[in-house]
Amino acid sequence: MSLHFSVLASGSTGNAIFVSDGDQSLLVDAGLSGKKMESLFQEIDRDIHNLSGILVTHEHSDHIKGLGVLARKYKLPIYANAKTWRAMDGLIGQVSTDQQFHFEIGENKTFGSIDVESFGVSHDAAEPMFYVFHQGDKKLTLITDTGYVSDRMKGIIKNSQAFVFESNHDVEMLRMGRYPWSVKRRILSDVGHVSNEDAALAIADVIGDQTERIYLAHLSLDNNMKEIARMSVSQVLAEKDIDVKEQIKLYDTDPNRPTSIIYV
Repeated sequence: MSLHFSVLASGSTGNAIFVSDGDQSLLVDAGLSGKKMESLFQEIDRDIHNLSGILVTHEHSDHIKGLGVLARKYKLPIYANAKTWRAMDGLIGQVSTDQQFHFEIGENKTFGSIDVESFGVSHDAAEPMFYVFHQGDKKLTLITDTGYVSDRMKGIIKNSQAFVFESNHDVEMLRMGRYPWSVKRRILSDVGHVSNEDAALAIADVIGDQTERIYLAHLSLDNNMKEIARMSVSQVLAEKDIDVKEQIKLYDTDPNRPTSIIYV
């Protein structure tokens, strides 16, 4: 079966993405409670028992909240880099050593027909990284939780059929919002989160002839809205002569509801 995925949840309150080839299935992050994660799997009609493993991006709670619970209950392997494993110590409870696997930045691992490539991002975590999923000529990129998108990152993710791309905040909403200045400064920094406009500029550089779908992800509940993110990204892409209706399509993600299953 061809490569397919669902963004189970995306946002400040929790993140999780399901990726599968029909034989091997992977979960990227488990940032919601174990109970909520189980209900999200029911919504997409998939069985957690069939997961081949959980890939971790970094140790922030909105990415690992349900990790230990799911790993223990369903005996699932967890893949993370060495620094993230150390940072998660004490945060996810006891996980059997035979369920702990290392997946370092720049490595490739194969699960069935899927080759998974990891790459580093710029975020205030121990060693944050995200993933590109390859199956033949199909390519799916997941990239959130980064303060900026470097040329190195762009080279790795370029011309994917589908992107799950961070569009975290509207800069003016953030500046005028209720957060203390220290938090605002962190979000706006090079180890914070990508704004709508910066996401659009990066997207313009990485889309190619194969690109069909872009899912705007990890939207701030306080400093963004789906309509604003879509409008901002569309506007910038239009200025770059990229048609978001004919050439590519933009899609929303949600903090509480999964997207439908999408075939790459």
